[in-house]
Amino acid sequence: MADQAPRVEVRRSKRRRRTVSAYRDGDTIVVLIPASLTKREEADWVAQMVARLEKSERRRKPSDEDLLKRAMGLSDRYFGGIAIPESVRWVDNQQARWGSCSPGDRSIRLSARLQGMPSWVIDYVLVHELAHLFEPHHNARFWGWVDRFPQAERAKGYLLGWSAAAKLEAPPGGLDEEAEVD
Repeated sequence: MADQAPRVEVRRSKRRRRTVSAYRDGDTIVVLIPASLTKREEADWVAQMVARLEKSERRRKPSDEDLLKRAMGLSDRYFGGIAIPESVRWVDNQQARWGSCSPGDRSIRLSARLQGMPSWVIDYVLVHELAHLFEPHHNARFWGWVDRFPQAERAKGYLLGWSAAAKLEAPPGGLDEEAEVD
């Protein structure tokens, strides 16, 4: 299915003069163009905008392999490479957690709810879970490691705000418990 060309809907507007934009509406990519464009110009813009939108989506929804590479880079950057996961993957069964870590098999799982969130939020959850590979408890030592990530407080606030907006009950102990070790 990933190899299939996306369904594209082109909407022409007489009021639109110069700008071209695109967004996803379900499984369809909608491209908004000026009515004055030729069919050839339309085809060129559609190809360009679809490619741009798909690239942006790939960046915001990385594959499991991309997550593992990203985690390794974060481990190098913030932990001197001491947190080395065996696997990092998206999961659909975490509704009360943003992520989880099993130090025994060195696996990290991220909630699919994170897909589409800003990369610095995903990176924060990865850093949080990486820290659990060598410090299983939410103690001062653990938070000292996690707080090496410069946007840690901002990401915590983002996730708390997202949870509040989604009307999700905060777990006991606040955000700390959302990414607790299994």
